Amino acid sequence: MNVQIAAQQLARMRGMVGLYHKQFFSDVRFTTVVVLVLGGFGFWGVEELFLVVPFIALMGACQTAFDASYLIFARQYAASLETYINDQLGDEVLVASRLESAYLFPLDVPKVVTLAAPPHFTWFGFMTAFYTLIGVGAFVVGLILGLPVASDAGDVWLVSYLGVLAGLTVVALAVGWWWFPAGNGERRLREILDSAF
Repeated sequence: MNVQIAAQQLARMRGMVGLYHKQFFSDVRFTTVVVLVLGGFGFWGVEELFLVVPFIALMGACQTAFDASYLIFARQYAASLETYINDQLGDEVLVASRLESAYLFPLDVPKVVTLAAPPHFTWFGFMTAFYTLIGVGAFVVGLILGLPVASDAGDVWLVSYLGVLAGLTVVALAVGWWWFPAGNGERRLREILDSAF
């Protein structure tokens, strides 16, 4: 690969970083609005809507983690391209990836999506934890407020509702753990990037 092609790919990856940051916050806003609307109508007398809140919170969590997976993909590729270009130029002129790792969140360390443990903890990681806790809160409150409605509908409905919700939640947590904290996603990228560069 020559430097010009690498620079073009770097521009593409930088565009993806910006796009997926924007998409992440768009998805956070959308999920928040939907949960608030459902909760508002639930308190207004349509209590069945509380049953939907945990599913929306779970979908929001999965969607924002998906956005972050593309962000991590773009950052991994951009970091390799910057290192390659710097090596070709014989000077460290591109430092954005190093700045992002220090200031936003590091690559190639165990983390819950973008939340890394100290000494790699950052404000970006705090915001990941903050949004996650808000989402968990919405999930739990929706579940608590929806359980009487499900219970009133009968045992079959209650067991079915809880079974589906529990199943989706366990699968999302298991796959999310496998991909992010266990490092399988970044490991796949690293293997290809290490062999290419």
